[in-house]
Amino acid sequence: MNAPELLLTPREMRKADASVIRSGTPGVTLMQNAGAAVADAAREMVSPGARIVVLAGPGQNGGDGIVAATRLREQGYRVSLGLLGKREAFSGDAALVAREWPSDVVAVDGANLAPAELVIDALFGGGLSREIEGAARAAIDRINMSGGPVLAVDLPSGIDGETGAVRGIAVRAARTVTFAARKPGHYLLPGRTFCGDVTVADIGVGSSDLQASGGRTYVNAPALWREAIPRPGPSSHKYERGHVLVASGGATRTGAARLAARAALRIGAGVVTVASPPEALGVNAAQLTAIMLRGCDGPEGLHAILADERLNALVVGPALGVTAVTRAMVAVAAQARRRLVLDADALTSFEGLASELHQGFRSAPTVITPHDGEFTRLFKGHPDILDPSSKVERARRAAAYLSAVAVLKGADTVIAAPDGRAAINANGTPYLGTAGSGDVLCGIIAGLMAQHLPAFEAAAAAVWIHAEAGAAFGAGLISEDLPELIPEVLQGLLGA
Repeated sequence: MNAPELLLTPREMRKADASVIRSGTPGVTLMQNAGAAVADAAREMVSPGARIVVLAGPGQNGGDGIVAATRLREQGYRVSLGLLGKREAFSGDAALVAREWPSDVVAVDGANLAPAELVIDALFGGGLSREIEGAARAAIDRINMSGGPVLAVDLPSGIDGETGAVRGIAVRAARTVTFAARKPGHYLLPGRTFCGDVTVADIGVGSSDLQASGGRTYVNAPALWREAIPRPGPSSHKYERGHVLVASGGATRTGAARLAARAALRIGAGVVTVASPPEALGVNAAQLTAIMLRGCDGPEGLHAILADERLNALVVGPALGVTAVTRAMVAVAAQARRRLVLDADALTSFEGLASELHQGFRSAPTVITPHDGEFTRLFKGHPDILDPSSKVERARRAAAYLSAVAVLKGADTVIAAPDGRAAINANGTPYLGTAGSGDVLCGIIAGLMAQHLPAFEAAAAAVWIHAEAGAAFGAGLISEDLPELIPEVLQGLLGA
C-alpha cells in the first residue's frame, strides 16, 4: 500500500535537507543529484545535440541549473548559460558548482532564447517569497515570450512554493522537476496552472528526513484514507451503518436536502431521514422513496427528533435560509453531540459571529464546508484567520479555532483538521461548478461519518470521491447525477 504523499513548504524542505546533511551527505552532493535529475528530464524533452539555454539565479536553485547545464554540455548538447548576477556573487554549494562550468556565461538579459529548443528555468524555484522586479522580471517575460518548451527547476520562477501565488510574474513551464517532495505551490492555484507535468526526483532525501521536516500537509488521495473506508461485514445491518438526518428548507427550498440525503445513502449510510418543515412535507414526500421523512417544526422539532439516539450524523445548512432560526437549529445540533456537517446557510447565518461557534463543536466531530465567500463572511472580524496568504494556513487556523474540520472549497479544495493535518485536493474538475454540487458533498461527508469514519478522513475521502464522480460524468453534469456515480467510484476504491 502506498504511503500518503507528504507536501513540504520550502522551509520544511530546507529542514529535510539539513537532516540529510547532518547524517553525513554533503549539501553539494544533493545539488549534484538534483542537477542530474534536471538533465535527465531535459534529455527526454529534446533530441540529441539540441540547443538548450539555462537561466540560473544565484541561489540553490541556480546551482541545480548549473549542474544540469554542465551535465548536458558533457553529453553533447549545445548549452548556453545565463546568470542572474555575477558568477563571483554565488555562495555556498552554488558557488562550488558555478566554478565547474567550463565556458563563458552571459547575463540573463543577454541570453539568446530565440533559437533554443529548450529553456531551463533555474532562476528562483520554490523558496521565492517576494515580488519579482527588474532584470528577473524581464527575464521571465522573455522566457514566456520565447514560444519554446520550458523546463522549470523545483517550481516555475515566480510561484510561491508555500501558497501557489504569483509573485508579480511567473514562468509558464511545460514540465517541472522538483526534488524529494512536491510543494503546496504545485497544487494550490494559481501555481498549479504554471507547472505543467510535475516529476519528483529522488536526490537522496529519505522518508525519515522528510518526516524530520515537521510537515503535515498531504495530497488528498486514497492513500491518505482508503484503509478507513467502511466495508460492510456479513452481519452488518442498517443501523450499524449509521443513520443520517438532513434538515430541509421550506416548501420552495427542499431540493438541497434531498441531494444531500441521496448522497449519504449512496455512500453507504444504512438509513437516511429528511427532517422537513410541516409546509414542505408534501413536496418532500412526493420525491422520496428509500429516504425516510420526518416532520420538523424548527429548533424545537429538531430537538424532539434527536431524542432518537440512532440518529448519529446530521447535515444542517443547505437551503435552510439565512436567519436566526437557522442559528438556533445549529445550536440544537451542536448540543446533541452527534457527528455534524455544516454548510451554506448554516455558515452564512453566523456572518461575523464565528465566536458563537467557538466553543460549540468540542463535544462531537464536526465538519464545515465553506467556499471562499462563506469563509470570509463567517470569519469577518478575525484577521488572524483571514489574512494568511496560504489557503492551507487559513483552513488550518479556522479548524483550530472552531475545533472542527474545515473544508475550504474550490478548484484546489483544502481539508484541515484541528490537530494541524491538512490535505490539498488534486483531482478537482470544473464540471462540479453546478448548482447543488456542494449539497451532495455534505451528504457524502455525513454518510461516511455516520459509518464511524473520523471527521478528517471522512471529509478528505468525500472531497476526492465527489470530484472523481464529477470527472467520470464530465460535460453535461448536474448535481442529481452525482449520487448515482458514487457506487462506481466506491467499487474502484474497494475493489468490489
